Amino acid sequence: MKHILAAICALALVGTACGTGGDDKLTVYSGRSEELIGPLIEQFSDRTGVPVEVKYDSSSNLALLISEEGDRTPADIFISQSPGAIAFLAGQDLLQQLDSRLLDLVAPGFRSAEGLWVGLSGRARVIVMNRDLVNPDELPGSVFELTEPQYAGKVALAPANGSFQDFVTAMRMTHGDDAAAEWLRGMSDNRSPTYASNSAIVDAVARGEVPMGLVNHYYNFRAVAEDPSLPSENYYLPGDDIGSLIIITGVGILAASDNSEDAQSLIEFLLGADAQTYFTNETFEYPLATGARPWEGLPPLSDIGGLTPDFEELGGGLERTKQLIDASGFESS
Repeated sequence: MKHILAAICALALVGTACGTGGDDKLTVYSGRSEELIGPLIEQFSDRTGVPVEVKYDSSSNLALLISEEGDRTPADIFISQSPGAIAFLAGQDLLQQLDSRLLDLVAPGFRSAEGLWVGLSGRARVIVMNRDLVNPDELPGSVFELTEPQYAGKVALAPANGSFQDFVTAMRMTHGDDAAAEWLRGMSDNRSPTYASNSAIVDAVARGEVPMGLVNHYYNFRAVAEDPSLPSENYYLPGDDIGSLIIITGVGILAASDNSEDAQSLIEFLLGADAQTYFTNETFEYPLATGARPWEGLPPLSDIGGLTPDFEELGGGLERTKQLIDASGFESS
């Protein structure tokens, strides 16, 4: 029988599986870019023989697509750059329960309380600044100070970015809708320049186009690793300011998936030592699997003092957050 199975696998066409879940390929909808997650998915496929097809787009676009597709979605797994997007699907009963062995690989604060998704990696919100253009005494003590006149035109934002939207949703959760709306209007009135992504903001700050920007911490680490001469560096807002929010990348299995065995294998792989080391050493994120060690150049999460929100609540607030962003004069999509 083993010889027969081996012969079948040897003759299989590309796209046919001889993996753990039968003949069906594993379909992943990924809100993480191919650059960041693609090498790991390819490594999983090479190791297991499970063919994987990936659809890349923004987390919010993919979450909305899955919501529209419902039970007809071809996706087995959703990898979300934004915890709000995956919590949105959990709230619509579109994710299935994960095996307890997967849930136990991640600390309770970084997984779904209902067991529907787990965090893979984490990042902190920071102010990236050009040290040639910004004096340390010009840095704010709170993200709320950025609406003041001295910061007019000096702080870049990415309003359509999922992490920025999660940050605004968390601000709504902690400070209320009125405070979040006032902050957004203040940033808009301050003529804050907008960019399509975190990486675009880091590039703009590094070349002196804008002195500062709100981004996730790892983008500047990546830029400086490629060019150590760059004048950009991260500034972590002190204390428990919402501007130093901790955000996670999450992963869950679609309720409609008929290939949950391979899907759980992929999640287990992404929480394994090799993948977690890749996340922190190659993309400079915080690994979230219990016992995984962060890259030595990262400040410990305990030193940052950033807030960790109730990620379950982020999903239900995404639509309202986009409304507030659009009403402020920025564009959320």
